[in-house]
Amino acid sequence: MGMAATTPALDLPLFPLSSVLFPGGQLQLRIFEPRYLDLVRECARTGGSFGVCMILEGREAGLPAVPAAVGTLATITDFHSREDGLLGIVADGGRRFRVTRTRVRSDGLVRGDVSPWVDEELIPVPPEFGLLPTILERLAEQMAPSWQKTDRNRYDDASWVGFRLSELLPLDPNECQHMLELDDPLQRLAELRDILPRFQRP
Repeated sequence: MGMAATTPALDLPLFPLSSVLFPGGQLQLRIFEPRYLDLVRECARTGGSFGVCMILEGREAGLPAVPAAVGTLATITDFHSREDGLLGIVADGGRRFRVTRTRVRSDGLVRGDVSPWVDEELIPVPPEFGLLPTILERLAEQMAPSWQKTDRNRYDDASWVGFRLSELLPLDPNECQHMLELDDPLQRLAELRDILPRFQRP
C-alpha cells in the first residue's frame, strides 16, 4: 500500500542529521552553526516546522550534506542555553514526508519541497508480535525516554510500538532509515522481530 501524499508540497528548511527522527519521537540538538541558528529563529518566529533527514553523504557540520529523500517533520517545543554556551533545542517528530527537490542557500542551509505522508492507520499489535510491546517496556524502563510515562494503550498501537522499538534498539542508521520508510506497521514489526535475536545475550 503506497502512501499517497494528500497535501500540497511544503517549502521547508531541512536539517540533515546522522540519526533518524521517528514520528512521535523527540530530538535534542545543540545549535552552533549560523545557518541552523537562522533556521531555529525562523521556526520560532513562524511557529513552523523543519524537516529532519538522515545524511546519505557528508557530515552534520561544514559543507551541505546530501539528505535522504524520506524524513520527518520536527516542531520545536523547548529552547534553552546550555552550559557550554550553545543553544539547545528540543523538537518533537511529526509526520513523515518525501523530499521532491532540494536547493542549497548561499549560507549552506538546505531547503526542500516536501510532500507530507498521511499518518499510518491505527492497527492493534497482533498476537504473533505480542513479545514486542513487552521488550519495549523493558527498554523504556532502562533508557527512560521522554514518553516513558505514556498512556498504556499506546503499547497496543502497531505503528507506535514499531517506531519506538526502532528508536531504542541499537539499529544502525541505515536500518533506522529503512524502518522509517516502511509504510506498513505490521511489516515493520515483522522485520523488528526478525532482527531481535541479534541483540539477545547468549
